[in-house]
Amino acid sequence: MEKELQHQLEALLLKDSGKALQILSVQSVPGGSINDAFRLDTTAGRFFLKTNSATKFPGMFEAELAGLNLLRETGTVKVPRVISTGNTGKTTWLLMEFLEAGRLQKSAWGRLGSDLASLHRETHAMFGLGQNNYMGSLRQVNTPHGTWAEFYILCRLEPQLRLAHESELLSSLQLRKIEHIFPRLSEIIPIEPPSLLHGDLWNGNRITGSDGFYWLIDPAVYYGHREADLAMTRLFGGFAPEFYDAYSAVFPLQSGYEQRVGIHNLYPLLIHLNLFGTGYLGQVMEAVNSI
Repeated sequence: MEKELQHQLEALLLKDSGKALQILSVQSVPGGSINDAFRLDTTAGRFFLKTNSATKFPGMFEAELAGLNLLRETGTVKVPRVISTGNTGKTTWLLMEFLEAGRLQKSAWGRLGSDLASLHRETHAMFGLGQNNYMGSLRQVNTPHGTWAEFYILCRLEPQLRLAHESELLSSLQLRKIEHIFPRLSEIIPIEPPSLLHGDLWNGNRITGSDGFYWLIDPAVYYGHREADLAMTRLFGGFAPEFYDAYSAVFPLQSGYEQRVGIHNLYPLLIHLNLFGTGYLGQVMEAVNSI
């Protein structure tokens, strides 16, 4: 670890706890494919640290801090406490509490479902957010709009479609086929007020803590259509049936939701197409064909 970074962290933790501490060891831990992640063992306990280049993804950790705090302030879902973010000039970092892993309790899926339903009751006048953030390593534009269809097309689908076409991951014919569905979105997706979303709610961003219950990490928050959060839980392994039952008991979905899953998952699938290549093209076109 850079000496300047170590000094920054120790000074920050002193300010946060009011007690001087020393970093005893730094252990690399799994943290995804974008950032480097570490467990800090200190004289005052363990902390979690993510680092990256200070120039590669500008504002990424500041946006993550803001998103986690926004979720935490609702008092609905469980997210780790963020201590602070900063940079040394070469390295940008995000420091938060360390979550010890535990064994999943039987009631954890139901708790997550009911808590997410409560989160989705948090609303706003517009779809979007006051600042942009990231979905994975790609910039996510959150310019506010008055309708979900307008926001979804302009801030979610069109930027990813342009990127995929420019990178030759999507042909002109495929691009036109996807754009052909745009006028239908306002008719197919039911009108609902904006809901506060986690924004990247797949199984890898749900972890089990020492208490046996869920914790949500790595959000890409904005105010959107709640079906988008729920649809993404169906990707890459999915959530347990108890989750959906508990959600529906608190905040029932409008009829036809199952037929709209592909519409909402078009965005995260385009993200994966742009990040990981044409291996996701089949799923992108399958989602389009489901509409």
